[in-house]
Amino acid sequence: MQLKTGERILAIDFGEKRIGIAVTDPLRMFAQPLITLENNENFWQRFLKILSDYEVKLIILGYPLKESGEKTHATEKVEKFFIELTAKTKIEVLYRDERYSSGIAQQRIIETVKSKMKRRDKSLIDKNAAAVILEDYLNEIA
Repeated sequence: MQLKTGERILAIDFGEKRIGIAVTDPLRMFAQPLITLENNENFWQRFLKILSDYEVKLIILGYPLKESGEKTHATEKVEKFFIELTAKTKIEVLYRDERYSSGIAQQRIIETVKSKMKRRDKSLIDKNAAAVILEDYLNEIA
């Protein structure tokens, strides 16, 4: 897929309670943690606005697997979300292995966020895990 200047790539770290979102800069060189949305009845309205505001043309969806590469309980939920996501957005969605994204995100937060209170904010991990997933994708296509 060839993207035009200014069109962005967005990554999702899907969770039953929260959905972490990261987006590239307009040149698609860097991944930035954007927001963590509650996975509730307001999700789609807020998410579709983000897609529009950021001119998103490609979505990278974290795909949870066990260390062995086998599917997990969460994998089935992500596969269901994938179907809904592609139907509602009409944007190409690619899966991306997310096995270590939360751990990497947690380590980054420990290294960069001084306040222990702020480090306990789980939404911080979600959007940073999405950024890790997006960085991994950007490194692969570079």
